[in-house]
Amino acid sequence: MAKLFKHVLVTGGAGYVGSSLVPKLLSAGYAVTVLDLYLYGDDLFADLRGNPGLREVKGDLRKPADVERAMAGCDAVIHLACISNDPSFDLDPDLGKSINYDCFRPLVHAAKRAGVRRFIYASSSSVYGVKSEPEVTEDLALQPLTDYSKFKALCEDVLMEEREPDFVTVILRPATVCGYAPRLRLDLTVNILTSLGVNNGRITVFGGEQLRPNIHVEDMTDLYALLLEAPDNAVDGKVWNAGYHNLKVREIAEMVRSQVGPHVELVVTPSNDHRSYHVSSGKLERDLGYVAQRSVDNAIRDLRDAFATGKVPNPATDDRYYNIKRMQTRKLQ
Repeated sequence: MAKLFKHVLVTGGAGYVGSSLVPKLLSAGYAVTVLDLYLYGDDLFADLRGNPGLREVKGDLRKPADVERAMAGCDAVIHLACISNDPSFDLDPDLGKSINYDCFRPLVHAAKRAGVRRFIYASSSSVYGVKSEPEVTEDLALQPLTDYSKFKALCEDVLMEEREPDFVTVILRPATVCGYAPRLRLDLTVNILTSLGVNNGRITVFGGEQLRPNIHVEDMTDLYALLLEAPDNAVDGKVWNAGYHNLKVREIAEMVRSQVGPHVELVVTPSNDHRSYHVSSGKLERDLGYVAQRSVDNAIRDLRDAFATGKVPNPATDDRYYNIKRMQTRKLQ
């Protein structure tokens, strides 16, 4: 079947999710341009550089010339690039705002000028804040608690304002992504706890009763691929939660111990972080028939095996696995 799109721009394509998504899109027959600062290393896609479908632009979202160069010839955009998560954003709020919000409408305008016909935006399930409802669905009010989530929500508003005929917009609110990917992050809940269990033999859980929604990185990237294949009328203007397992942090730690071994010690300490997120992805299943296929257990096993086979060298000391540490050492401006 003929593809709706030929050339996809993935902003932040050299990040955690992008490192899984870009090879998947190339294998599916898309041409892919990556626009990224390559803060976590220039050689992520070294083994793909012989693929004529791959174009890499080392550049900055905030620089119009870089955006124009990356956007040229593209007919779809998957916008992943951002300063990810609350602690990274709080490190330098002005920097976070400049990347996550200030350049967003100019990016959308550049996409329109380039003839892009579909724009898929990675928002966040944190835009809901803390809800008491047992199922957090897309029709609940957004109550972002942090600057990171506030600007995610504001970008959703911008994209809805910019939606027009022949410029199809899609918004995803992903749960916390987990599992192994080539540009691995070890500063996300499941990944942190697995790394501690495997490499330290001791997991410290702060609080533990907080719920965290989770989705495997391979399921996340399968969903982005699906959103490129779906007809306009199935996705235009839609907003979807994207998650799978809502689990307490303590439960995740216990799952790690069951996968890694009974020698792993669990230590629970008090926490003043009571943020608890739990999202429903039922609308995504009803609308598109999409259901995540991989569990948190799968993610833990994938990570355990990656550590065992040497795919994650120096996990405790290499700052490329930790967004805040890398931003501090590289002094991103």
